[in-house]
Amino acid sequence: MQKLPVVSGEKLIKVLVSLEYEIIRQRGSHVRLRKPTVAGEHNITVPFHEELAKGTLNDILSQVSIWNGISKDDLIELIQQLK
Repeated sequence: MQKLPVVSGEKLIKVLVSLEYEIIRQRGSHVRLRKPTVAGEHNITVPFHEELAKGTLNDILSQVSIWNGISKDDLIELIQQLK
């Protein structure tokens, strides 16, 4: 697996929206996104911070990877392409 990049919540949300997630609400500094998948509806919360903690980013990428059948490396490449 590639090294995790330093990424803001805003950029990660842009990547998730490009994967057909939709923003359903924001409460404080957290944004909730949803996507209907074959396995069911996937909901995920992303902190809208300047820099996401490595553990938080890793957990979000793991969940998105499992629900969408995309490798974490591919997700990291999508994030790096957005910079």
